[in-house]
Amino acid sequence: METLESLSDLLETTGEIRSIVRTMKSLSAVSIRQYEQAEAALSGYERTVELGLTALLQDRAARGLPLPSTVGAGTGRAALIVIGSDRGLCGRYNGIVVRAAAERLGEDTAVLGVIGARAAARLAAAGRPPDRVFFLPGAVAGLASLVQSVIVEVDRWTRARGIGCVELLHNRRAGTASAVPTARSLLPIPDTDLRDLLGAGWPGRGRPFFRMDHDRLLSWLVRQRLFVVLYRALAEALASEHATRLAAMQRAERKIDERKDDLNALYRRKRQETITRELLDVVSGFEAVGGEGR
Repeated sequence: METLESLSDLLETTGEIRSIVRTMKSLSAVSIRQYEQAEAALSGYERTVELGLTALLQDRAARGLPLPSTVGAGTGRAALIVIGSDRGLCGRYNGIVVRAAAERLGEDTAVLGVIGARAAARLAAAGRPPDRVFFLPGAVAGLASLVQSVIVEVDRWTRARGIGCVELLHNRRAGTASAVPTARSLLPIPDTDLRDLLGAGWPGRGRPFFRMDHDRLLSWLVRQRLFVVLYRALAEALASEHATRLAAMQRAERKIDERKDDLNALYRRKRQETITRELLDVVSGFEAVGGEGR
């Protein structure tokens, strides 16, 4: 049977949990903004890389050369990189991206890389343990070093394991949905994208010239494009993760408020019952003492 003391303890614990949830809400809201700003800040550099590819492709076209290959001498073997999360309390975020990954994994998928320990654990439990696991940074400042690590690993896959196609899968925000799975091609760069870059107009009057070896320049530009795509995908995925966590914390806060209202009502009823019982004891005692006096 619940007592006033036990109800008071429950109310105190509920208040503390609510305080933690509010703190997590605030952190998620701030983090969403930070990752959105990080993604937007990359647009200028992305434009620079695209202009470099445009200049190179137009120079090749002027010399009668075809569209270049943007991946090494790989085979038909494919690699899939999945971005999940390291932390929990984010609703169905990992489940959504893991289900999408399971649908894309096929016989030609020779390598599976996962960014995020929780998504890696889900894939391993589903019978497809990842070949390489990366851990997400705790802040925007750690994104660049993670991207560089992934690029080095992708380069190793193409050279040592004959990977000829690398695809990236992650969640992103879309409208009112906090997590929608999105796939992107890392390597090779699709021919449609190369043709779009080739046909893009140059912003200035004079065309640029360069003395660097074409193959080396192409390799460097492809690597920078990988950096841009991976960085943007990670920023979108982390913003989606925090948006999903924010929604989960909002639902939890509503449940906690409902629970706290129920506990307050029960506490008031129990307190009134206690007061009534004590008054009845006093009245009964007074009547008993009065009866003995008569």
